[in-house]
Amino acid sequence: MLTQLRIRDFAIVEELELELAGGMTAVTGETGAGKSILVDAIGLLLGDRADSGAIRSGAERADISAAFDLDPLPAARAWLSERDLDGERECHLRRVVATSGRSRNYINGVPQPAQALRELGELLVDIHGQHEHQSLLRRDAQRQLLDDYAGNQPLVTELDNCYRSWHRSRRELRDLRQASGERDARLDILRYHLRELAALDLTAGEVAALEAEQRRLANASELLDTGQRLLGGLTEGDEGSIADRLGQSLREMDALSRLDARLGPVGELLNAALIQIREAGGELRGYVRDLDLDPAHLARVEQRLTAAHQLARKHRVAAEELPALRVRFEAELDALDHSETRLETLQQEVEAALARYRDLALQLSERRAAAARELGERISKALAGLGMPGGRFAIVLERLDQPAPGGSENAEFRVSANPGQPLRPLAKVASGGELSRISLAIQVITARAARIPTLIFDEVDSGIGGGVAEAVGRQLRALGEGRQVLCVTHLPQVAAQAHRQLKVEKRTDRASTHTRVIPLAAAERVAEIARMLGGLEVTENTLAHAREMVEKAAAPPAG
Repeated sequence: MLTQLRIRDFAIVEELELELAGGMTAVTGETGAGKSILVDAIGLLLGDRADSGAIRSGAERADISAAFDLDPLPAARAWLSERDLDGERECHLRRVVATSGRSRNYINGVPQPAQALRELGELLVDIHGQHEHQSLLRRDAQRQLLDDYAGNQPLVTELDNCYRSWHRSRRELRDLRQASGERDARLDILRYHLRELAALDLTAGEVAALEAEQRRLANASELLDTGQRLLGGLTEGDEGSIADRLGQSLREMDALSRLDARLGPVGELLNAALIQIREAGGELRGYVRDLDLDPAHLARVEQRLTAAHQLARKHRVAAEELPALRVRFEAELDALDHSETRLETLQQEVEAALARYRDLALQLSERRAAAARELGERISKALAGLGMPGGRFAIVLERLDQPAPGGSENAEFRVSANPGQPLRPLAKVASGGELSRISLAIQVITARAARIPTLIFDEVDSGIGGGVAEAVGRQLRALGEGRQVLCVTHLPQVAAQAHRQLKVEKRTDRASTHTRVIPLAAAERVAEIARMLGGLEVTENTLAHAREMVEKAAAPPAG
């Protein structure tokens, strides 16, 4: 539910903040006061195209924000949660439009594209009137509304899952059949490649080890000469090795430490150094002794490296990847060897999924047909009370040639606005006023199954008056008993039925024009409805009539 709306520098609104509640709220005001500005602002907030022309003259940007209570909206909470945008119990939307025409959009303070506002907006608010995002004209929305009315959602979800399973298995089967034509040729190629890889028999990590060994063998002479020279300097030199000099220094330090005990640690350090030198000499001696100078071994290593790199170039992979390539080829060979078995299994899966889909689709079709008849009859009856005597409404189910995620048919709303006229698609027949009244009839009748808690009706009373206007008002009030309804109206019969009322007022001074919205108290409501009844001259009789209309609307139904 929409709980708060803030508008700054939009159209002729300088600054506006509204607290909104549930029930029916009428928005009234004189012609040209800017009643539709609220609707336009909400539409922009819900992703309508941004237009710099909507910025108030002299301002740099328009800033619109709103807060929504998400407590009764599991679908909206799930949408936010999937995108890590979830908050507490409220959702905050904001849109800032600059003079360049570019806009910045926020959901719970996080920047988002306008498309995200549109997606979330469809779960929060439905605007009924001549607006771009009028959901009633969309085929998918028509079928969704029918399914909601019939309570079909669990069946629709199961059918959709079944369709995806069938489609996935069918695609895999098609791909496998296409591949089977090339199966024999591919098997020959794989076996040839695997023979080459098996002959080389390269193990994981072997290339790196071979390269290290090749470097060692290729530089063996340098390693030997330098190692022997270092060994002589460390422990085996004729003219006094490091070990010999350290030994002599250690003996002298032992003699000194007997004279002064404080030199003891120095002797310990010298002894440790001597041990380290001797260990290093032992290690180096063993390395020099074991150093391989065999040219034949070097040739074998280089030959194996060359073979590995040649095979790698052939397959366009790094030499280190050859063992993994062998594993992949073996897996592919195994899959091809067993493809006939997989083909049979997939064929059975496709047939089973399709049979299950057809069973579910048949159940869904029967439920939709029954609900379509019932809903069509109820809406047709409601139209007569909304100024469309003789109007007929029907839901036509159009069969599909192929399985589809939503079932075996599309649903299309059709209407005949006048007696004797054939039923035609809603989008092609209804005028703006007729569409709004048809929308009202549908929403009232399907209220128990509806998902969207906030409905906005913009001039639903266009072209009607008298008793029809009062009937429209009663329908809106009834809808507002369980939903939030905002209704922009110029008819006192409709406004009197509202639970609360907002008055839009335009004021002009020498410098600029401003619009403000005033929540009306009980006495102010009577005065505003009297103005709507009597025009410029409001008499005591007009006030009394207005008071009677408001009291009658608020009174509990008789009986």
